[in-house]
Amino acid sequence: MSPETEGVESLTRDLAEVSAVELITTVSVHLLSAAALRCGLAEDGEEYQDLDEARTIINALAGLVTAAAPDLGDTHARALRDGLRSVQLAFREASVIPDAPGDGPGEKYTGAVS
Repeated sequence: MSPETEGVESLTRDLAEVSAVELITTVSVHLLSAAALRCGLAEDGEEYQDLDEARTIINALAGLVTAAAPDLGDTHARALRDGLRSVQLAFREASVIPDAPGDGPGEKYTGAVS
């Protein structure tokens, strides 16, 4: 067996040991972190701010959280929804020209955020 094949098999075994809830939560936290960074919430925020990128990430996160919420359970879903709302509000604050209510990133999945 080649080292490449062994590496793929090892990754497959690792993924097989992770529950769906843990995987979705982990991916969501990474998306939340990336969205916060792109909204300018990092220590050197303006250096990393990119609202076009943030919009794309927040839309993906909102779709994932909304679709997965029934399977995640209340505790996980609530924490992810809170984080999502926080980055949606950060995006709104960082925008020079704010989106109309209901038109902000992810709001087609979450409803208007205020």
